[in-house]
Amino acid sequence: MISVTKTTTALSAFAQDVHKGLSSSPKYLLSKYFYDAEGDRLFQKIMELPEYYLTRCEEEILRTYSANLADFLGNQPFDLIELGAGDGLKTRVLLEHFQQRKLQYRYFPVDISRNILMHLQEKLHQEWPGLSVIPLEGEYFTALKKLPVNDPPIRKVVLFLGSTIGNMSLADSEAFLQQLRAQLAPGDLILVGFDLKKKPELILAAYNDSAGVTRAFNHNHLLRINRELGGNFKPEHFQHWPLYHPVTGHAKSYLLSTIAQSVYIEALELQVDFAAWEAIDMELSKKFDQAEIELLAEQTHLQVLMYFKDQKEYFTDVLFIVE
Repeated sequence: MISVTKTTTALSAFAQDVHKGLSSSPKYLLSKYFYDAEGDRLFQKIMELPEYYLTRCEEEILRTYSANLADFLGNQPFDLIELGAGDGLKTRVLLEHFQQRKLQYRYFPVDISRNILMHLQEKLHQEWPGLSVIPLEGEYFTALKKLPVNDPPIRKVVLFLGSTIGNMSLADSEAFLQQLRAQLAPGDLILVGFDLKKKPELILAAYNDSAGVTRAFNHNHLLRINRELGGNFKPEHFQHWPLYHPVTGHAKSYLLSTIAQSVYIEALELQVDFAAWEAIDMELSKKFDQAEIELLAEQTHLQVLMYFKDQKEYFTDVLFIVE
């Protein structure tokens, strides 16, 4: 049962999305709100975990193939736009090679987290004072509209790394790439990270680490609601539960209410009742095979130029060109 007495028209986007998700059946919370300051800190720890292979695989790819990517870019100026830049740890591998090659470019990191963008800008300024770094805070497509108009136009190179595309259903990832393509011109490039299907035990371990950091990361979403919206969630009454389906490639994370309980969120004037073992859908992390990637390219009128894979072929960064 859900009791509501407050309208959402004057609330923040975060508050409105929490209201909508916890008023739905089944209940859900949007994974993009994992990343407040504490969420950023916890995700840095996740990327260092032995079970979390994704970051290491993509770093290997970027170190191995940064010269190949630079060869595709040539010597003409370009704008390097990174969607969901985070702390830019992996991207610095590319930036370092581009700086060594003396390529002419500006770097536009895009992220919903102001905290992480300011940290990234400061770090890059210390490392390369001459690099033009222009942070864009906000949702991807809102931020892209803030890009300067170049006259004459110069090539755009969009980075969408870290398997973020796996946080979407196939239909949503197709819609996302179509919307992104609409803001680009023929000849522009997109580099997208895809986590590949593999042994299910490896995938599950990446989202259920032995140190419990991923559990804390999911619980922090509830704590953020407490901090920012006056909720009274008790994370100890919610069990982190990951699942992997090898046919669909869906790795899902849930929080299960271990008891029948009611949660009140002051800013929403919202009471949410949970049955024992009722789930909150927290995140989708889809794993792909090459046929799915090829179909996605065909449906969105993108041409695959190159698959860059790590040695174990756990992960691939795919370079697309806009037709």
